[in-house]
Amino acid sequence: MLRLLASGCARDPRRGVFARPAVGLCHPGHRQIRQASDAPRNQPPSSEFVARPVGVCSMMRLPVQTYPEGLDAAFIGVPLDTGTSNRPGARFGPRRIREESVMLRTVNPSTGALPFQSLMVADLGDVNVNLYNLQDSCRRIQEAYEKIVAAGCIPLTLGGDHTITYPILQAMAKKHGPVGLLHVDAHTDTADKALGEQLYHGTPFRRCVEEGLLDCKRVVQIGIRGSSMTLDPYRYNWSQGFQVVLAEDCWMKSLVPLMGEVRQQMGGKPIYISFDIDALDPAYAPGTGTPEIAGLTPSQALEIIRGCQGLNVVGCDLVEVSPPYDLSGNTALLAANLLFEMLCVLPKVTTV
Repeated sequence: MLRLLASGCARDPRRGVFARPAVGLCHPGHRQIRQASDAPRNQPPSSEFVARPVGVCSMMRLPVQTYPEGLDAAFIGVPLDTGTSNRPGARFGPRRIREESVMLRTVNPSTGALPFQSLMVADLGDVNVNLYNLQDSCRRIQEAYEKIVAAGCIPLTLGGDHTITYPILQAMAKKHGPVGLLHVDAHTDTADKALGEQLYHGTPFRRCVEEGLLDCKRVVQIGIRGSSMTLDPYRYNWSQGFQVVLAEDCWMKSLVPLMGEVRQQMGGKPIYISFDIDALDPAYAPGTGTPEIAGLTPSQALEIIRGCQGLNVVGCDLVEVSPPYDLSGNTALLAANLLFEMLCVLPKVTTV
């Protein structure tokens, strides 16, 4: 059962008062018919007509609905941090990312992408996770995403700690089979266990390998760095066929050439993007649970995501934003922008 929590209706960008929502939005039990290609699509309101602090706190102030039918893509929050190993707080990530997303607009002049003229997009609220039981939360996440993916909707996820990617990929593999993975992170997240537990934010991709959810020859990990307990911390990853790109191999250079190689490696088969905000240097993104120095820059993050243009992206997530460690909101603002960039590289998005 899809257990998503919706919080309200969108505002009409042409009016200064609450308006009747688009057909099917904010009306539980009413199912929206998939719209024709020339029918109006949801649009984030312009600040020319609606002040940024006004309205329900949804991603980009998009309409909120409780079901994926009729959508090409959707933002979904997974407010879970029960799997964290250091600083908690990622459960508050989805809410803060939505708050900071009011600064985002509808088109991407840098890439020519027109996502809201190409896709029907909405905010599906949050998965109703169980904060007291990590295994049960993973079950709930998997069930929710199976519904979303089955409806033909591409999920863009606001995390939450990195544990959530494991049940999401379970749902992805059920529809697409083993998928390629572009994993941007300071850590490989392929540990086997900690404190006797095999499920936490340091193990999701080992669990995915064990269950055959990944096409291991099409897994690329970028931004990896930090101290270790051994001198060969990437042995497991290499043994599985992963490409591991260390952060120091990215220092002081453009990643456009690297992404050209990644596109060739991924080909036309399904690929999932998982972006941990701690891939970025904590000077840019201090609001995270396991920060590592000497990371990527925001411009490199844009090069990575924009380099996915033309790939068969079937889902994305942005995880590990912990707002209590960045009261400025800049980490969440960065996360919101990266999610918008992910939306802009989805397969059906028109570019001019």
